[in-house]
Amino acid sequence: MTDELDVDRLTTVIEDFNTIFIRLPSVRRFNFSTLSVLHTLGRRGPLRLTDLLATEQLKQPALTSLVAKLEQDGLIQRRPDPTDGRAMLLSLTRTGREIVRSRHANRVKRLTDLVDQLTPVERAVLAGSVHVLTRLTEIAAEDRQ
Repeated sequence: MTDELDVDRLTTVIEDFNTIFIRLPSVRRFNFSTLSVLHTLGRRGPLRLTDLLATEQLKQPALTSLVAKLEQDGLIQRRPDPTDGRAMLLSLTRTGREIVRSRHANRVKRLTDLVDQLTPVERAVLAGSVHVLTRLTEIAAEDRQ
């Protein structure tokens, strides 16, 4: 199925792009795990800790500790799950949402600056790839379930 696609090269290109793209200058420095949790809660939250555990590459004790630190730092909050009073939902605070929004805005600006340097043909190819990348993300999410 992948005869016409060099998946090894595609993987390397994605890794190289991510290396450049995820390392944005920021007023506040956060480690990758912190940013991943904030991003996940920004996109999919509120979530239970067990649901968050399924999306993050951390063991439960490490994630529990990270969540406690983020709560102490005022970036996330806990509230009772309305469907199960014994469980808690994690969500971003206003400050947490602002960090996620600011990083997204920085990425949009950075990518806009890069895309503006492409030729019209290259921009058209890139525009056509948005659907394919979205579809790959959906397939990966389905595989996790």
